[in-house]
Amino acid sequence: MSESVTIEMAHAETSREAKGKAPLLAAAMKTVEHEKRGKNKGIAIFDFVLRVAALVAALAAAATMGTAEETLPFFTQFFQFQASYDDIDTFQFFVVAMAIASGYLVLSIPFSIVCIVRPHAIGSRMLLIILDTVMVAFTTAAASSAAAMVYLAHNGNPSANWLAICQQYTDFCQKVSGAVVASFITVAILVFLVVLSAVALRKR
Repeated sequence: MSESVTIEMAHAETSREAKGKAPLLAAAMKTVEHEKRGKNKGIAIFDFVLRVAALVAALAAAATMGTAEETLPFFTQFFQFQASYDDIDTFQFFVVAMAIASGYLVLSIPFSIVCIVRPHAIGSRMLLIILDTVMVAFTTAAASSAAAMVYLAHNGNPSANWLAICQQYTDFCQKVSGAVVASFITVAILVFLVVLSAVALRKR
């Protein structure tokens, strides 16, 4: 009889301990959830800032390349020595690619704001990471091809008898070189955005 009473009392104490621990466990889980939500919101805000920075860099690259032209002060009766970005198909592709990247970044900003308001929204984050990856490939192709042409403009290619033109067209070369630098900044930010989105999805 005494043994059964002891067992019942022990069971009652265990039940009371469990009931006492339940609110503490719920509070701990709520605290962890709140911290996770705060971290996700911080990542989303950083994502928004980086998108604005990438937009500025892409616009600068497109505008700088699109206005790159120079006319040499000496010319003959029949020839005028001029260099312009639209003389080279690679530079034309570069301007179009950077303009498309700028448009995409403008359209992606509202989705980034949604991720700030709703840190646990998975759909918006998944869409951004997929499109960001596509834009990384697109802008990298444009930046790399333009960089190759800028290298030839600065150094030429003696094997192919391609002369370096930057000794004559200094302003033109400075502009296209600056545009290429801005484009690689855009690429670097887009790569970081992909990594940031992957981290945000993993934290969910």
